[in-house]
Amino acid sequence: MPQIPEKVHELTVGQVSARSGAAVSALHFYESKGLITSRRTAGNQRRYTRDTLRRVAFVRAAQRVGIPLATIRDALAELPEERTPTREDWAHLSEAWRAELDERITQLSRLRDHLTDCIGCGCLSLETCVLSNPDDVFGERLTGSRLMAERRDRPAP
Repeated sequence: MPQIPEKVHELTVGQVSARSGAAVSALHFYESKGLITSRRTAGNQRRYTRDTLRRVAFVRAAQRVGIPLATIRDALAELPEERTPTREDWAHLSEAWRAELDERITQLSRLRDHLTDCIGCGCLSLETCVLSNPDDVFGERLTGSRLMAERRDRPAP
């Protein structure tokens, strides 16, 4: 990993990419989504402050555990003066994300357990397939087009 001298306070997109391991296109994407910021030079080149490296590490760690970028952006925006996240910030935010991750793990485990059955039968029935129609709450009452017909028959609110 290339070292950047301490006296350098701004980094090019290439330097941030090399240090963070994120592709240049990912950095541009993060910037377009409001996760990181840069200033533009007179020649319209991006320059990032050194703390961008910590923000990128924070974003990538959150992405690895399955947190959506919009949720990450909202979390970063809640930090005072949009400062760089600290270890304490990560602990607080990861605790808040725990319930969401637990629910996702439960859903994925259920899908994994039914995956073989679904592929094995080959039906891919929208009425009974646990992959196409998970947690079917209407299936016991009505299915398919009859449900749509019931919705059309109701008067508008």
